[in-house]
Amino acid sequence: MSATAIATRPGDLLREWRQRRRLSQLDLALEAEVSARHLSFLETGRSAPSREMLLRLADQLDMPLRARNQLLNAAGFAAVYPERAFDAPDMAVARAAVQRVLAAHMPFPALAVDRGWNLVAANEAVARLMAGAAAHLLAPPLNVLRLSLHPEGLAPRIDNLGEWRAHLLARLQQQIHQSGDPDLQVLHRELAAYPTRASAAPAHDLTGVAVPLRLRAPGMDTPLSFLSTTTVFGTPVDVTLSELALECFFPADERTRAALLAAA
Repeated sequence: MSATAIATRPGDLLREWRQRRRLSQLDLALEAEVSARHLSFLETGRSAPSREMLLRLADQLDMPLRARNQLLNAAGFAAVYPERAFDAPDMAVARAAVQRVLAAHMPFPALAVDRGWNLVAANEAVARLMAGAAAHLLAPPLNVLRLSLHPEGLAPRIDNLGEWRAHLLARLQQQIHQSGDPDLQVLHRELAAYPTRASAAPAHDLTGVAVPLRLRAPGMDTPLSFLSTTTVFGTPVDVTLSELALECFFPADERTRAALLAAA
């Protein structure tokens, strides 16, 4: 388990995040415009940090909002960033914005996921592609990565499963490195244990540029080919919004675009 999950003192958390960012005490001290000696005292607990100092260091360490709240709590300060449920009344504007993006992306698939890759919202094109997966994988909370790689999910219909699986696991590992989230570490171990198979020879012109998803949709004989993009809120001040990601899939070839337009 990551030290982030078990550290309770602010100094321990600062050290863990500094090391995660591969910074020396001197590097961080220079960026935060404090003395290396003072930073050392903060990490060892010889000095008590102020609220402003913790926020300054957290900003230099590019800590997620959730981790910044945890750092403040560990030092005895109240959290700064609210964490509201996505379905809360005062998140209506954000929900509407997400729904507009998903609807505007039709007839191509688009969905929104939380920090654990659990489905928050999706357009109708996503529902069509998920058809046929085992019921237990579609039950809430629906984990998008589990659904994609599970042998009872979409995996049997992904032509380039080996290639796509490696891409998803690498992306998840990068997220773990950035966030220190122990729940994601557990998910990574689960997904890595699923069976896989070698991908067929690439049937696309994207080698060295991007990894497409080649998925055989229900009722279609040939696979659809997608490129994915990720959209996040640019300046969130809410923990939930900061962890929300919109995954939009675009047709990687003309045949896929025509097939989706016809299906719609």
